[in-house]
Amino acid sequence: MTRFIPSIAHQALGDDFFDAVAPADFPQTVLRHRDQRWADRIGLGDLDEGAWLSHFGRFDPLPGSFPEPLALRYHGHQFRSYNPELGDGRGFLFAQCIDSVDRRLLDLGTKGTGKTPWSRGGDGRLTLKGGVREVLASEMLEALGVYTSKSFSLVETGEQLWRGDEPSPTRSAVLTRLSHSHIRIGTFQRLAYLEDNANLIRLVDHCIAHYYPDLAGAPDRAVALLEAVVAQVARLGAQWIAAGFVHGVLNTDNINITGESFDYGPWRFLPEYDPDFTAAYFDETGLYAFGRQPDTLAWNLTRLAECLLPLSSIEKLEPALNTVWPIFREELPRQILRRLGLQPREVEQDGAFVTALFGFLSESKAPYEQFFFDWRGGALSTMRAAQSPSADHYASAAFRPVADLMEAYGPADDVNLEHPYFARRTPRTMLIEEVEAIWAPIAERDDWSLFHAALDEIALMRAAYGIEP
Repeated sequence: MTRFIPSIAHQALGDDFFDAVAPADFPQTVLRHRDQRWADRIGLGDLDEGAWLSHFGRFDPLPGSFPEPLALRYHGHQFRSYNPELGDGRGFLFAQCIDSVDRRLLDLGTKGTGKTPWSRGGDGRLTLKGGVREVLASEMLEALGVYTSKSFSLVETGEQLWRGDEPSPTRSAVLTRLSHSHIRIGTFQRLAYLEDNANLIRLVDHCIAHYYPDLAGAPDRAVALLEAVVAQVARLGAQWIAAGFVHGVLNTDNINITGESFDYGPWRFLPEYDPDFTAAYFDETGLYAFGRQPDTLAWNLTRLAECLLPLSSIEKLEPALNTVWPIFREELPRQILRRLGLQPREVEQDGAFVTALFGFLSESKAPYEQFFFDWRGGALSTMRAAQSPSADHYASAAFRPVADLMEAYGPADDVNLEHPYFARRTPRTMLIEEVEAIWAPIAERDDWSLFHAALDEIALMRAAYGIEP
């Protein structure tokens, strides 16, 4: 079994970056989800249920990591309005460790662990439904090849919560999230707001040392870090589009410096291609709609560049920032072809294929995920697609340009069409009505069977697509 390798790297940034806090004392702890694959990978797979609940329900420290949890400090733009009163208001950084496989630093952060100095009048709790939704989002995104945080643990905590946007009282939970960083664009914004250049330098050095060590010798470390973050975030935007995913709340405090998707609130998957499709009922202007996500990421990255101005110059930072669109335009076809299990060709050819594909999806309103499932392997799946519920869409004139261009693409080495998952007529999807159907028996009679069945199906999909931890 892998050995747990603890870290306290974030503590070295100093007290200006966090507040030591205590977790809430919950009435009960009932384990509802445990990511055994990732527990094995980081050396916690042998914990029995009692020990697991001690660490991820009561938050007894993990040996060698933080003696007290750290509520992180940050600011951020929320729907383009700057808020200097943010910070970890219902969670904290519980522990850090080293990934035994790739040696990267990992965070174990929480959601729903009680009040902190940044709670702003909130109760610091998480609803059980919110925890279930985050598990489903992160599991589904991982299976679709999106770089995402992992829902490491979900524990029901026995409290009754009142919320204005769902039936109340409702059940409570605490989530532990495993990710590669909780340092956000908003972390930099706070230091820029305070004009704290000394800590800004310290933060840049910390990010390079722990997340981008290849940049250690860069002559302009601020520019090098910006280039690296831009590349990762642009790639994430392309992955969301390929997965048909809408995050819902792309505030600057929800974009971290490793380009890892995290913090799932009012997320949605597309039923069909629609650039105006939104996830949050309160997003009345469609600011964070599906098709506007790349623009929003670029806007957020501009805020990061502004924060770095004291350490460099606009003449150096602007070219680094301007790489976001070339990278996104190159990465989107790559992610689309990856989902289809096809080998890339020339950049212009791949771009033309993706343009034709989105044109067809827009005109036909064919189910989004069904298309990627049906045409895995391109021409190799002609017979499969003919048996699909969407077969009439593929027989239409609108599909002909896509079919003609797709004939030139060979299957990727990992196309894996012999996997049992591809013998189905329909893919595993996670549309909003499916999420509600999974939650309903939990709320009504504590029946978790549909939740576990969904996770089993997602695991099958993950294996079919060759996604490893």
